[in-house]
Amino acid sequence: MSDSRKLARKARMLRWLLNCYPPYLGAGIRVQHISPDMSSIKVRMKLTRWNRNYVGTQFGGSLYSMVDPFYMLLLIERLGSGYIVWDKAASIDFISPGKGPVYAEFHVDDGLLDDIRQQTASGKKYLPRLQVDIRDGTGELVARVDKTLYVRLKPQARQA
Repeated sequence: MSDSRKLARKARMLRWLLNCYPPYLGAGIRVQHISPDMSSIKVRMKLTRWNRNYVGTQFGGSLYSMVDPFYMLLLIERLGSGYIVWDKAASIDFISPGKGPVYAEFHVDDGLLDDIRQQTASGKKYLPRLQVDIRDGTGELVARVDKTLYVRLKPQARQA
C-alpha cells in the first residue's frame, strides 16, 4: 500500500475515533472532514444543553475544546515520526456570542512544513504560532484562537 493510501486510511480512522471520543460527543463536537493527505480538518460544534452557558450561548471552554488538538495532530502526521510535536500555549479571544452551530477549519501547508524543518534542522526547538477562527453558520467570527506549538527534531533523527 502506498504512503498516500496509508495516510488517507489513517485520516478516516482518526476522524472516526475523534467522533467517538466521549468529551467530543458530550460537547456536540463533530469532525466533519480530514483531508486524505492530513493537510486540513474541518470541525463543527452544535449548540446543545451540554455546551450552553448561563446566557444560552456556546460555552467558552467548549469553543476552545473544539480546536484544541488539531494543529498538533496535523503536524505530527505531516512531519512524521522524526519530530516531537506538543501544544505549548494558547489563547482565545471571544468576539461574538455563538448562538448556534459553529465551525473551525485547520490548514497546514507545505510552506509551514518547510519552515519547521528548516528551523529545527540543527536540533533546536521551534515554536510556530498558528491561528484558527471559529465562525458561525453565516460566517460571522465568534472567536479567534492563537496556538503556540513546540516542535523539535528527535535526537536519533538528527544523527541519521
